Amino acid sequence: MPAFPPHSVTHWQMRPACWMSGRGRIRVHNEPRMQNKEHTGMIQALRAPWPEIEPYAHGYLDTGEGHQIYWEQCGNPDGVPVVFLHGGPGGGCSPSQRRLFDPARYRIVLFDQRGCGRSLPHASLEANTTWHLVADIERLREMCGIEKWAVFGGSWGSTLALAYAETHPNRVTALMLRGIFTLRRAELLWYYQEGASWLFPDKWEDFLAPIPPAERGDMMAAYRKRLTSDNPAIRLEAARAWSLWEGRTLTLLPCPEMETQHDEADYALAFSRIENHYFVHGGWLEEGQLIQDVGRIRHIPTVIVQGRYDMATPVRTAWDLHKAWPEADFQLIDAAGHALFEPGILTALLNATDRFARELA
Repeated sequence: MPAFPPHSVTHWQMRPACWMSGRGRIRVHNEPRMQNKEHTGMIQALRAPWPEIEPYAHGYLDTGEGHQIYWEQCGNPDGVPVVFLHGGPGGGCSPSQRRLFDPARYRIVLFDQRGCGRSLPHASLEANTTWHLVADIERLREMCGIEKWAVFGGSWGSTLALAYAETHPNRVTALMLRGIFTLRRAELLWYYQEGASWLFPDKWEDFLAPIPPAERGDMMAAYRKRLTSDNPAIRLEAARAWSLWEGRTLTLLPCPEMETQHDEADYALAFSRIENHYFVHGGWLEEGQLIQDVGRIRHIPTVIVQGRYDMATPVRTAWDLHKAWPEADFQLIDAAGHALFEPGILTALLNATDRFARELA
């Protein structure tokens, strides 16, 4: 995800597309605007993120399986522990994501998942599955000496958060989820075969371009062939096309900064190779597994934030999760797409992190 623009709320309102509650009820947030009303279907006020901060500790965790995982800790070493799970898979963390949490009240742990960001080796697909990442989260928790922590994840990060929590429910104090994605076959086909293509036919043509017509019946498989090619030029062409399709369709309004990031060669290569690797294997999950197993975690305090016009992870999946998990605080943001830093989504997530800073202290 792109870094935060300047954190003035006025600036944020001018360029909304590029910005990155009670239990058991639905909140629908209509068009964001500055106001002082209580929640009655409207966001109370747009919020800016917390100030920029630097890590107080960072390093690499050796997984013992050929991967070195970059990690960092920020904020208050004695604060409420929280781990941030980035998207993709393959996206990596950025300094802007530290700013979702009050640094005076949170001990913030971020890490780059296998093969992406600063983790090594770059763009590697070996020993890289959902369950390897779940194990890495536990290794990291133990390394940090944390008994339990809150888990924050959006998009693919929500997938990983659900998989981790359902595997280790006794290690999770709260969940903050955004842009729900569970890797069901219909979710993948919507975005990579037919569905989102009807809304972005111009962008879809660019996504189709590297693939001959005879192979377009299975776009994920066709891209896998090219993303794992021995020819670096073929790999990079496919990587940029795959990555740009996502970068151009994430936000409610166009965001040139996001498109630029997704076109950068190193980012695109890790992002596309790892993402495609996970998706062609269905995330190594049984069909519908994460929603079916939600009974294991319904006792965990949870906020779910979803953009109404999310084209990458459509609201249907979040709705299905909400129906299976009525205790969770489900918030539907009408004037938003998928991106973490769109104004209504950002405000809801900052409110969620504030809530759990109070409740878990």
